[in-house]
Amino acid sequence: MPARDDDEAKLQLDEIDMAIIDQLQEDGRRAYGRIGKAVGLSEAAVRQRVQRMTESGAIRIVAVTDPAVMGTKVRATIGVRSSGDALKVAETVAKIPEIDYVVVTAGGFDVLAEVQCRSDEHLLEILNEGIRGIPGVYATETFIYLGLYKQTYPWPPV
Repeated sequence: MPARDDDEAKLQLDEIDMAIIDQLQEDGRRAYGRIGKAVGLSEAAVRQRVQRMTESGAIRIVAVTDPAVMGTKVRATIGVRSSGDALKVAETVAKIPEIDYVVVTAGGFDVLAEVQCRSDEHLLEILNEGIRGIPGVYATETFIYLGLYKQTYPWPPV
């Protein structure tokens, strides 16, 4: 997902939009009528606002899974050091199906990627056959998760 131009990414959200987002973050399947009662709008007005925010890319309504329940045994963040174009490396890393989060960073790593694997062997396969084989990648460092203590997607950010 390439970065958006600042002007393109700015959707004017008001306090009611933020209240709708808050309602959807509590329960993404909450009925528009119930949201309307909570924020002081009709069901139709809530539907229009949600559609506007969804179409603009400001929000996405998705199912959030629990990786442990879904069969993921190994989760990790992989730091990638590269020479050349870090954006091309990030785009290639993002194509690996087991990787669910990729960012280009400044600092010790050029790219950070979060991966979910069935086993240690599966992680090794992704590292050796996937990431380390990408042109420009010269080093990786893997941070295996030993326990998940918090995973939220709040808005507005704290």
